[in-house]
Amino acid sequence: MLVKYNLKMPHEVYSGEDALENLKMILSGNRVKKAAVFTDKGIEGAGLLEFPMAKLRETGIETVILDELPPEPTYAQAQGLVDAFKASGADFIIAVGGGSVMDTAKLASVLATDEYGVKELLEDPKRARKCVKSLMIPTTAGTGSEATPNAIVAVPEKELKVGIVNDEMIADYVILDAVMIKKLPRKIAAATGVDALAHAIECWTSNKSNPFSDMFAMQALDMILNNIMEACDNPEAMEAKNRMQVASFYAGVAITASGTTAVHALSYPLGGKYHIAHGVSNAILLAPVMRFNEPVCREKFAEAYDRCVHGEKACTASEEKSAYMISWLERIVKELEIPTSLKEFGVPEEDLEGLVEAGMQVTRLLVNNMREVTPDDARRLYKEIM
Repeated sequence: MLVKYNLKMPHEVYSGEDALENLKMILSGNRVKKAAVFTDKGIEGAGLLEFPMAKLRETGIETVILDELPPEPTYAQAQGLVDAFKASGADFIIAVGGGSVMDTAKLASVLATDEYGVKELLEDPKRARKCVKSLMIPTTAGTGSEATPNAIVAVPEKELKVGIVNDEMIADYVILDAVMIKKLPRKIAAATGVDALAHAIECWTSNKSNPFSDMFAMQALDMILNNIMEACDNPEAMEAKNRMQVASFYAGVAITASGTTAVHALSYPLGGKYHIAHGVSNAILLAPVMRFNEPVCREKFAEAYDRCVHGEKACTASEEKSAYMISWLERIVKELEIPTSLKEFGVPEEDLEGLVEAGMQVTRLLVNNMREVTPDDARRLYKEIM
């Protein structure tokens, strides 16, 4: 556990019933003249953009919609949307979408200058400086991007996803309104929900865990484990969906205070090379990595059992509690019908060494893992899911 630690999060966060009503107050308070709305074609096609746009129209403020962003964008594709933002003349950023949309919007908030671009931030993230205020309205629960200082982009030449991390990218405002995830397809709700689950359990068991991150990670873990199935299976379960949104935000705060570990580190090559959705990549690796970590994380898992298992608790020994928690993670992935093998994505066994090499490059996250991950360990973990 860290000896020194700090907590950073968005300036204002709104949640609960009709949270989107706060959009008008935020824009008025910032004397916004023109707002740039970052989103993607999928969000528009699902009709989700209409909710915040209706509120925007009530303000009479000029808007421009920036939606030319593919899923899992490369740094060049993210730069394309940033350039469109710079050309728009907008003085405020609103992101309506999942992780990729919010990450790109956060990049734009520090790139309204010609001094550097996304590629330069890959090399030196500390160059980033907040230029434009931003509001995040997540449409999943989720990536937690609305809470973090991170922006993840694909780097094709490395066949890897890379995180750009700078506190300047933390959003100024966040609105968590469950209406934005009410009609989310089960497949997407499941994958993004397990992504948030991974954030919570990884930050809880991170080398950088501390009292601040533990508070948010444990609350997130409790809420996700006990709400994810209902939130995914029942379109009308608005309370469970709201809890998932809040939990996703909490898990994002935990990332900011602590950091994810080997699940995310080893999943980045799966997204970077094979374009497997980020949440699915994490789901595939979640139980295998947690089993690998179990010998050194046993007491943390046992503590999580005591907090997250409600009602009668049948396990008494730490070993039993730890095993129960890992089987719980595994059961959720299975019941949500998320793939657990790379076979479904056509990943050939001859790519194993490339995966190991790429995964071991993600030292930013591997150093957070409580159990050291060697190349041989990574090889065994990748073999387990092939």
